[in-house]
Parts: sequence; C-alpha cells; structure tokens
Amino acid sequence: MLLSEFDFDLPEDLIAQEPLEQRDASRMLVVDRATESWTDSYFAKFPSYLRREDIVVLNNSRVIPARLVGKRAGSGGRVEIFLVREQSANVWEALVRPGARLRTGAEVIFGDGQLTAEILDEPGNELRRVRFSCDGSFSERLAELGSTPLPPYIKRPSGISASDRERYQTVYARHNGAIAAPTAGLHFTPAILNEVKSITKVAEITLHVGYGTFEPVRVENISEHAVSSETVEIPKSAAESINTVRQNGGRSFVVGTTSVRALESSVAEDGQVQAGEREAGLTIKPGYSFRATNVLLTNFHLPKSSLFLLVSAFGGRKLMLSAYRHAVEQRYRFYSYGDCMLIL
Repeated sequence: MLLSEFDFDLPEDLIAQEPLEQRDASRMLVVDRATESWTDSYFAKFPSYLRREDIVVLNNSRVIPARLVGKRAGSGGRVEIFLVREQSANVWEALVRPGARLRTGAEVIFGDGQLTAEILDEPGNELRRVRFSCDGSFSERLAELGSTPLPPYIKRPSGISASDRERYQTVYARHNGAIAAPTAGLHFTPAILNEVKSITKVAEITLHVGYGTFEPVRVENISEHAVSSETVEIPKSAAESINTVRQNGGRSFVVGTTSVRALESSVAEDGQVQAGEREAGLTIKPGYSFRATNVLLTNFHLPKSSLFLLVSAFGGRKLMLSAYRHAVEQRYRFYSYGDCMLIL
C-alpha cells in the first residue's frame, strides 16, 4: 500500500492549541468496526462502554522536560537540544539545532553554567550524541532548566505556558522517561479513573514515548517503513491480569497507540503477554493481526503518519478515513490537546 492512500484534508484551525479547561470534557467519536458506523459522544461516557470482565490498559510513562535552550561556548549563539533517548549515564541521543554547525567537542552552556553539554559526534545524522555535565543530579538540573517538549504543531505567540507541565501529563503518570505524552490518557481525571476501577480491572504498563512515535514516514511504499524501537516494561501483575481477562473472554481496552505498541510487542508465540523490560521494535501497519488489543482509545492523528497507519491497521483504512472525514466536518479538535476516538 502507498502512503498517499492514508492522506486526508485537515483544516489547520482544527489543531488544538490549548487543552480544554476540564480534561474529561473532550468529545469522543465512538466507532463500531462490526457495523462500520460511528456515534458522536463525550469522553465522560467512556466508563459506560466497559464490562466487569474487561481490563483497561494504561501507559504510565511521565514526560520529562526534554527541551533545553542554551548558548554555545565562545560565540554565545543560541542552541536548542531536544533529548530523545538516554544511552548511558548523562549521554543522550538528541535533536540539536543548529546541528550542522556543531562539530565534535562543541560545548553548550545552559543557565548560568549549572549544566553544560558536549557534542560527541560529527554532523550528519539527524540524532546527535551529547554528554551532559553538572554538579549534583542531572535530573534535578533538567527539572530546573528544561521545558515541556510540546509538539511542533502547537504554535502559540506566547509559547509554552506554566500550566503545560501539568496538563501535558496524564493524571496517572509515574515513571520519568517520555519525551512526548501518551495523549489518549490526557482525558482521564481522578474521578473518571476511579469510576473505571469501580467497574473493571486496570493494568499499568510503561512505554517511554520516544522519537519513533512521531518520526515522519519517509517512504511512499509503507511496507518499507519501520518505526524506531522504544523501551517497554510490563510488570508481572499487569501481564497476569491481561492474560487472565483475555482467557476468560474479556476485552482489553487499550488507552493510546503507545500502549498498543507496548502490548503487541510483548506477546509470545503462545499468545500470552510477557512481563519484563524489552525493546519494542514492532511497526504496526495495515495487514497486522492484533493479538492483545480488543478496543482502542486514541486521539486524532496526523495524515500519513505512523500513528494513523496503526489506527488504520486496527480499524480498517476505509472506515478510519470515513470517520476522520466526519470528525473534520463536525469540527472535532485534533492531535495532542484534542478530542478522542473509541474504536470498538
């Protein structure tokens, strides 16, 4: 299949620039794969779709303040470093701007010198290797000097607001490591989460959202596309709960494409979800047979993106394109701070 077959028209003014005042006030398009139909609803009604024998799977990864802006030692030129993946203690893969001008050994200073960075490789690759140095804890310096890495399609004259640090996290975020939020979970409030837990089981897993999640698809033939790996950890208790529910005929309601990738990457040949930590290198696109996901809650994604390929694999390309056209006509809000879709 061709990437151009996964394109759709999206007016720019439908890209949500701010979160709603209340998380659970988002609209929710409920898509039924069996009848190829949909219903306009609201996220607050999400618990009503659950049965006691089901399980809801959440990605509890927490976004780190991965965007650093400093100045080049000597010239004082502005340098932005966007952390992508930690390779070893204080050594990261990162997007560096302007990366082409910074050669091996170039030094970048942040704040008043509380944190410095050394470029470890030559220009050429999109991701550069960077070593950080500081007094005390790197995570503490990052919390002081870094900012929330909002997606590039959120363009505000005033830039990132103070409230983004809280609103660009799920209410159940626990483990630091993501450079982008698992955005389908942003709709949950503590009250909704408690309501869900009063109905059915909840399992928390961790996939630290990395560059692979939003890396653009650069090939026209989607069979040639591969998503970069990301680290997944599934606790033993979560794996056991998910496997028991599925063996007993329950459904796994998976919240977000990152949770889907984590689960599907952890299924053994016998169909059981495996516990433990691993690298998720699975690329999900049309033709993939899902083995651990029955229902998907997801936000609305970019045209021709790997995430839209994933939801098209789950819901069917034609049905997803039709549902997205409806969402555009009904002026649903798109992307990270936007509305959501429940695919049954």
